Amino acid sequence: PGKSGFFVRNHYYKKLFKGNLLNCRIQRGFIAECPRNIYFGDNVYIGLSCKIFASNRSKIIIGDNFTCNSNVMINSRGVGEIKIGKNVLIGPNCVLRSNNHNFKIFKKPINKQGMSDGKICLEDDVWIGSNVVILPNVIIGKGSIVAAGAVVTANVRSFSIVGGVPAKEIGTRN
Repeated sequence: PGKSGFFVRNHYYKKLFKGNLLNCRIQRGFIAECPRNIYFGDNVYIGLSCKIFASNRSKIIIGDNFTCNSNVMINSRGVGEIKIGKNVLIGPNCVLRSNNHNFKIFKKPINKQGMSDGKICLEDDVWIGSNVVILPNVIIGKGSIVAAGAVVTANVRSFSIVGGVPAKEIGTRN
């Protein structure tokens, strides 16, 4: 805990992850898989108990001035990709998942059908509220806001405000 913990974690993470990691603060309880495929920009804050999962065939790119609150999961296992722009805020308990389970074969258990891969892109200056789920193959446009509790299943236009399940446009930023 404290300043000494941030110093030790930052020094350790600079050896694991790609990117400069200048002025990065990563809280306790952070878990990462396949760190060589995770890129951090500068001025990144990762809250308590966050998880970032990449794989040998996927990548996660996190831009400068990124902040995510506690219990956020960013998951790009498989062949997926998650790209997060600059100046992005993610509230607590959010899930970004670039892939999903296949389920169309009724005579085969879901856990034996494999995964479908996809991409997620959060453009610059995006705010994701608490408890949001973002599913595969979604682009959230520049300057957008996703309201707390939303489930995003489709692209979000730049400078729009979306909310609900599934998320729909409920306003714009003027």
